[in-house]
Amino acid sequence: MSSTKKLKLEELGRIDIETFKQTQKTPLVVVLDNVRSMHNVGAIFRTADAFLLEKIILCGITPQPPHREIHKAALGATESVDWIYEKDIATALQNLKVDNFQILGIEQTSDSKMITDYSINKEEKYALVLGNEVDGLSEEALSEYDAFLEIPQLGTKHSLNVSVCGGIVMWEFFKSL
Repeated sequence: MSSTKKLKLEELGRIDIETFKQTQKTPLVVVLDNVRSMHNVGAIFRTADAFLLEKIILCGITPQPPHREIHKAALGATESVDWIYEKDIATALQNLKVDNFQILGIEQTSDSKMITDYSINKEEKYALVLGNEVDGLSEEALSEYDAFLEIPQLGTKHSLNVSVCGGIVMWEFFKSL
């Protein structure tokens, strides 16, 4: 018989929002380009909180907090993770370039690399851009990207849910940064 026990919430040693705000962040920004699902937005916030991301940029039709449906998935992470809204994706990406971010589109393109083959440099800052659930990244901003990454998929489906994809790429970068 194992002596393993599940930890109670108070045993997890989680930081409060004020401590989170003051903690050094992972040099990683997530940009949501016309992501329509409030569940996906909330789940991205929750994952960004887990990995201490610098901020989230919501673009286009992406819903913004506060909203009950976002909160259901975010569980308060909209209060801890910094975020801004930028109507135009190209403007958001140009602003990130001015701040020396490498702009990485998470998309299957003719030029995309497998994320497992991409070298993450600890000296760089990265912006990971996730696109719309159906249409992917906005066509008009494709020239703004430094590279496109995709996640290896071996089954019959050609894509992952946006929040699942976001979690995978955030983890890959968090591990290295």
